[in-house]
Amino acid sequence: MTTTALITVGSGRSRGLRGASGKQLVYVAIGVVLLVVMLFPVYWMINASLQPSGNTLSAGLFPTNPSWAGYEKAISDQGHNLITSLIVSAGAVIVSLGIAAPAAYALAQFRYRWITGALLAILIAQMIPGIVIANALYAAYNDLGLLNTYVGLIVADASHSVPFAIIVMRAFMQNIHPSILEAARVDGAGQFRTFWSIALPVSKNAIITAGLFAFLFAWSDFLFALTLTTTSDIRPVTLGIYQYLGTQVSNWSAVMATAVLSSLPAIILLLIAQKYIAAGAMGGSVK
Repeated sequence: MTTTALITVGSGRSRGLRGASGKQLVYVAIGVVLLVVMLFPVYWMINASLQPSGNTLSAGLFPTNPSWAGYEKAISDQGHNLITSLIVSAGAVIVSLGIAAPAAYALAQFRYRWITGALLAILIAQMIPGIVIANALYAAYNDLGLLNTYVGLIVADASHSVPFAIIVMRAFMQNIHPSILEAARVDGAGQFRTFWSIALPVSKNAIITAGLFAFLFAWSDFLFALTLTTTSDIRPVTLGIYQYLGTQVSNWSAVMATAVLSSLPAIILLLIAQKYIAAGAMGGSVK
């Protein structure tokens, strides 16, 4: 009877393992199909950028005769716009982190009655539509002479990413163990020294996460670029692609090549910083 019971239990477990593996295969197949569907537009963008005729209607599934003429034209026409986007995005990251890091530390470590109201104001600022901010900034920039300037675009893009950066970094800095900060103060460090030498290094993951999203916000910005620039001297690549379509709509290889080039910085940064993003996003959810 014991042998029969063991055989029955063993066969039941093997059937369970076969059933579990079958479910896993189904989940993997569904995941692969969804991944292919989501990545197909990216592949088609690359495929269209390599078409020699520039006509996407006659393009095959694979670029059998790839041509780099679209990339040559894209770099020639949009190279300056790509550099402009890099400058504006890097500046927006610096300004956003310079404002958000000390603000997040203060909101996380200090105990004042006005902190709840400040957090509410930050959340409300995050929910304000971009078009409202753009219209207000246009009127202010027109009086201050900041239209068509790098400083104007950097400040505008930073205003969009600062509330998000504060929320992300505050959630992380709340989990810094108080004993670490108290030990620094016992050693004679002031508030600024404690923030600079202790809180910032410990919050590296959250800072990288906030900085990356600030870069992506500025890099993909179209509304502020359209509203706050009126000449071609300073024009981010998003606005360049928008105006590029009107004159190059018959040559889609150049348009798609510009889109591929504008996607590369974001892809590279995401690949490099993906482990920091995961740690920074989850750091504020675990005590």
